Amino acid sequence: MSEAPPQGPLVDCHAHVWGAQMQWSPTAWARPSYVYAAEDFIADMDRCGIRYGVIAAASLFGTYSDYTLDALRRHKRLRATAIVDPAITLPDLRRLRDKGIVGIRLQWFMLDPLPDLAGADYRRLCGHLRDLDMHIHLNIEGQRLAGIARQLVETGVKLVIDHYGWHDFGPRLEADSYKAMLRLMEGGAVWVKLSSGFRRPDADLPADYVRDLLARFGPERLLWGSDAPFVGHEHATSYAREVAALHYAVPDEQTRQALGRSGYAFYFER
Repeated sequence: MSEAPPQGPLVDCHAHVWGAQMQWSPTAWARPSYVYAAEDFIADMDRCGIRYGVIAAASLFGTYSDYTLDALRRHKRLRATAIVDPAITLPDLRRLRDKGIVGIRLQWFMLDPLPDLAGADYRRLCGHLRDLDMHIHLNIEGQRLAGIARQLVETGVKLVIDHYGWHDFGPRLEADSYKAMLRLMEGGAVWVKLSSGFRRPDADLPADYVRDLLARFGPERLLWGSDAPFVGHEHATSYAREVAALHYAVPDEQTRQALGRSGYAFYFER
């Protein structure tokens, strides 16, 4: 008899989905040969007792979000972020929000040069997001995190830092960028995604991040995500393993439930 999969929190706050006819971005770093549809994501959640899910916009598809919007229309238990042109208008952003897009993702990992956040388009975009109670989901490497994140926080927009913040593995919790991220969390409306731990060199590092962040801030500004379907690491992990990794980092069931409530409050109570 197979062992029952571990049970996850109320919300998986980070996964990527696509259909068979997706339009790949010309700069996509990977082009998976398989499909991970919204229904596949929901089936994985159901096996682990997870009720709600958030589709994170992926650089693989650029600003193409038709499939995500269709998934939101078909499945009311989902929300999503999108990658948008920074010149997007307020009415267009409002239409996305009304369809279940709750924030925009800046997929700036290893992007060089970076866009100018002081430029008119990004200043306007941050203002629109703030006024619509949407957020920015920032994916950038640790050594550039603090400077960019600080500029965003100063606009008053809510900020979600992706994948723990991509800090230097060597110093672990003593990494300069990790300490800078803690200072940002102390001073502003900043949340951290507990996701993509399988991309770290060992299982204890993401667990150390989780335990330290919980001790400092509690679960209210932490958002757990599986990062399914683990593009580039499909054979290294699985959905059930990522839920098990959360159990390892957070053995207390009540705290895991509180993480789920944090995700629901952030993405669904609006």
